[in-house]
This record gives sequence, C-alpha cells and structure tokens, in this order.
Amino acid sequence: MEQPRVLRWFDVQSVPGDYSFPLEDRPGRLPIPLCDAVPVIDLHKSTTSPEKWSMVRQIVEASQEYGFFQVINHGVSEDVVRETSTVFKEFFNMYAEDKKGTSASDGDLSRGWIYMNSSSVFAKDGIHLWRDNVKLACHPLEECMQGWPPKPTRYREVVATYVEEMRRLSGRILELICDGLGLEAGYLERLSQVQLVVGNYYPPCPDPSLTLGLLKHCDPSLITILLQEGNACGLQVLHNGKWIGVAPLPNALVVNIGNQLEIISNGKLKSAEHRAVTNSYEARISIATFINPSHNSIVEPAKVLVDELNPPRYAPTLYKDFAHTSKVASTEATKPPAPPDS
Repeated sequence: MEQPRVLRWFDVQSVPGDYSFPLEDRPGRLPIPLCDAVPVIDLHKSTTSPEKWSMVRQIVEASQEYGFFQVINHGVSEDVVRETSTVFKEFFNMYAEDKKGTSASDGDLSRGWIYMNSSSVFAKDGIHLWRDNVKLACHPLEECMQGWPPKPTRYREVVATYVEEMRRLSGRILELICDGLGLEAGYLERLSQVQLVVGNYYPPCPDPSLTLGLLKHCDPSLITILLQEGNACGLQVLHNGKWIGVAPLPNALVVNIGNQLEIISNGKLKSAEHRAVTNSYEARISIATFINPSHNSIVEPAKVLVDELNPPRYAPTLYKDFAHTSKVASTEATKPPAPPDS
C-alpha cells in the first residue's frame, strides 16, 4: 500500500477553525502595498573605497529607518541559491516519516535538526500557523551537518555549501556595520558564534485574510539573512505603524537587524517587527539564516557608543536568557530589555 504523502492539513476548501486567527491578529482583506522604499544595496561597491563609504552609510540609514534592506551582487551564486531552494522543496515534499528530526528540549537546537509541521505546534491561544518548517544547527558546520536530514540524498552537500556562503556573507555585512557604527574590526564577528538555518514552507491558503505563516515578531539574532524563493510576496514589515510588503527581487537576499544588534548599537539600529502572510495561488518557500551570539555571551551596548550624552539604553543580558523568552514565532514581538531604572 502506498505510504501517505506529505501532511495535507492545508488541502482544504476553507480554513479550519484552529488556523483562523483572532481579528486583532489577522492580516485582513485590505491590500498591503509592496514597498519600493526598502533599500536595495549593491554590495559590489564595497570593493572600492569611495563607493564603500557611501554603501556603509546606506546600510546604517536603512537599518535605522526600516531595520531591513535587500542586497544584490552579494557574491552568492545563482546556482547555489537555486539548488538550495530545490532541495528544500524536495524535503518538504517527502513522506512525513522521512521528515522526523532530532528532538530538542525547549527548542534549544545545538546539533541535528528539528522538523515541525503546522498541526504539531500552536502559535497562540490554540491557533496553528499556516506553515511547516525545518531548523538546522550549522556551526561548526562539519560537526553539525552529520546530523542533518539524510534525505534527499543531495541535501547535506547542497545546504552545506549554502551555509558556508551565508557565513561568509554575514561576516562581510557585519564588518560593514562595524565600519558604520565606528566599532573596531571584528567586534561583531566575535559575537556571531552560532548559525542556524530555518526553512519555511507556506502552502496556498483558501482564505489568506484569516491566517498567518508567522505572527508579528522581532528576531532575537544579530542579523538574519532571508532567501525568498519564487515570486509570491509573504514578508511584511511594520514601518511607522503600517504594514508594507517586501517583494522578492531576482538574485537578492533580505537582511534584517536582530535584537542583539539593536542592543549593541545602543538603539542606533532598529530591530523591526515583521510577519509572514499567506496567499491563495502558490506555495512559498523561504530560507532564513540566523547569526546569533553563543548562549553564554553577555550582550550589551558597545562601550564606544556610550557616554554621558548617550547613556546605555539597554541592560547587559545573557543571550541564553534572552533567547529563552524570545522565540522566532512568539505571540508578541520581543524587544530588547531596557535598563532597570528607565
């Protein structure tokens, strides 16, 4: 007898009640504009000195205004991006039994992988997200990849190449941010010991006005780099109290500032609230790379950004304590902690 295919919780004519969010959380039926204002930054310019400083300024300004920007000419080949998208599609289309990954207490993923289908996790008040996802520990790569999914057969090889490219790119972007903030070379790189990859699968939805792929949240990372596969727009960013859509661009990657970088910059850079919405016409895949401090790192405003006129806006925080209360799909956006006397 043929084994049942991948989970079919979404193959319905109407949204089940336990996937329909309360009115205050629903995206609703009003169209959300796609925003051309989220900056698109050409990283090729970082190789020449005069243009480099113009680009550094663009990165800082985008991080202050939106907390998001897209990068092009980033050095990650189209072949790597295409093959990575393909093996994640193949993974999500496998039999459910083949997608059972390693378990981890409290979602603390230090080795191996975790697969979660929508019906296994509640997002808020018993309501499910319209999403399946797989989480991979990635650093140190050689050690972690041995615990990744064994299927599809090319999965480990292809994703390992992508992880290496994301590691290189994240280091490059963090160094440019160091330049923009006036931090010493390597300051942010020394705090970026942990790398995680999360692949998300958002099936078509019969009524996207009722559902969410991800609730409104901020990322508890230093930075996040997002690959938006295909043409469907699902990423929305809260800007000046209004949601704006960030459309996928050919050969572009989305970068957003995480809570830890907001803390380190003493609030100069912004960790923006964002969410993922669904659509009715095609499945969507996104692949997020989170660059995080180690769990035992103390994260606090950089000393060079603090003085009498600019006192620390955030209290020193042990990263594992912050991460424990701040989930990527939390029910509320989690902002960095303020100093005790503020």
